[in-house]
Amino acid sequence: MKKNQHATRGLMLSLGVTALLTLSACSQEGGERQGPPPMAVSVITTEAESAKLYTTLPARVNALQDAQVVARVTGNIESINFEQGSRVKAGQSLFKIDPKPYQAAYNQAAAALKQSEASAQSSNALARRYRGLVGSSAISRQEYDNAVASANLANASIDQAKAALENAGIELGYTDVVSPIDGIVGRALVTEGALVSATSGTPLALVQHLDTVYVDFNQTVSELSKLRQELAAGTIKSLGDGVAEVELQLEDGSIYPEKGELLFTGVTVNPGTGQVQLRATFPNPDHILLPGLYVHVRIARAAVDEAIFVPNQAIQRTAEGVNKVVIINDENMVVDRNVVLGQEFDGRTQVTSGVEVGEQVVVEGFTKIRAGQTVKPQAYKEKQTASEEPVSGSEAPAATTEQ
Repeated sequence: MKKNQHATRGLMLSLGVTALLTLSACSQEGGERQGPPPMAVSVITTEAESAKLYTTLPARVNALQDAQVVARVTGNIESINFEQGSRVKAGQSLFKIDPKPYQAAYNQAAAALKQSEASAQSSNALARRYRGLVGSSAISRQEYDNAVASANLANASIDQAKAALENAGIELGYTDVVSPIDGIVGRALVTEGALVSATSGTPLALVQHLDTVYVDFNQTVSELSKLRQELAAGTIKSLGDGVAEVELQLEDGSIYPEKGELLFTGVTVNPGTGQVQLRATFPNPDHILLPGLYVHVRIARAAVDEAIFVPNQAIQRTAEGVNKVVIINDENMVVDRNVVLGQEFDGRTQVTSGVEVGEQVVVEGFTKIRAGQTVKPQAYKEKQTASEEPVSGSEAPAATTEQ
């Protein structure tokens, strides 16, 4: 009996120890589950790079030549002889105005000329005959003078008739409305059958020369002086004779393949704004640059070493207009950092102040974290390849200053 009691007590003791161990293990597991794991964020580690600095200025494209096609005689449009957007040559027919009334006027003027020539022929013959008769007193001097005057009047009538015929020919020619320049013709602004007038000045179409275009932009007088000084010092690439080489950045951020020429001559100051309008010319063989297109002129200024760039999406702007990024420090803690921005190109922006080489900058996930929080940084995989030559930050996600 005692043996059974000892066995029962041993079993109960063993069960109690097992229960205590189980409770202890559960307690440890529960402690480990307390609090969420650190949130993963994508970061880049900043590196020093070499980069070109540019002044980037907003600009507009304008045609090298703009020519309105207008009617120079009144009449109905008989035909339209071009397709919208086609290339035309100077003198090429674009519209035909009904020529019938002008052809009739020309024919009438031609007949009047023949009549004047016949009348002059008779008058001149009479004057020649009278010249011999007046010497023999067969006719009076007055009769001879009258014959000479009639001959002179008839000869003048020929000149008048020739001028009238020439004018009628010009007006007949104006019924063929031609392009005044080589270029690209836009859409027809009138339809066949429409009545057009020489006095209304209403354009029938617009022809623009686009093989070379102007790019116009404004600049302050002080900045113009600085550009001229840098051109003279060789900081800006010169093409000679006061001409600087410039580039063009399109609306999508890409760089136009053709280089342009920026002239510093012939500029005047606008007294109202205190600015000058500068003009660059760019070759446009493929007609990529269209009048009115908003672009940026890039003027290469210098090159810098030790430049730091971060992806654009890493940059935040506060309600006060301050630019900032999120840094992960050595303890994997989140730190907000105010920054000053510079260059931007191909999805990246230069940070001129606020970030050091080797620091981790959050690119994705910063909207879900806060300062002081511990996170798990992981390398960010870039979605596009950065360009070798960044440009001015005028199109960056936050405001920048010229370099």
